[in-house]
Amino acid sequence: MELEIDIEEPWPEGRWEVLASRAAEAAAAVAPELANKRLSASLLFTSDGEIHELNRDWRQRDKPTNVLSFPMLERQGLLELGHTGPPELLGDIALAHETCAREALEKGVSLEAHASHLIVHGLLHLAGYDHEISPADADAMETLEIKALAICGIADPYGDRDMEKGKQEGDAR
Repeated sequence: MELEIDIEEPWPEGRWEVLASRAAEAAAAVAPELANKRLSASLLFTSDGEIHELNRDWRQRDKPTNVLSFPMLERQGLLELGHTGPPELLGDIALAHETCAREALEKGVSLEAHASHLIVHGLLHLAGYDHEISPADADAMETLEIKALAICGIADPYGDRDMEKGKQEGDAR
């Protein structure tokens, strides 16, 4: 998959293109439908203000968020896409710097590790995965994210999920 990357203020200088390419390769390794060479996606590193506007205008949610994904292909179309033919735009992803930086600090991880996670997360959304459908879908998506991040040498961002589930189950008893 080819990524078109645009990095705006307030993202600091860094190797964001390399990081994004590694995250995309890892996502394609765990979700083979993303490995189609015909696919491209745009990735915008931007501000909370821009994400807030996009979230309000496209999702009717009047607040910033960490990552937004705008798929251009339906899941079935992606799965049926042949390996020959013209390029196909998978979709667009946007990451909000201030929210990403705050979340990384709260999680005790680097901004680069958290951004990698969110890029993988966004690409999986573009491929039709959706954690909001059901707990089973959320678990499946998280499992793919964990595997992709491991390829990048990044620790499981959901490392406490089994403990949290156990606590919730214990609380429900």
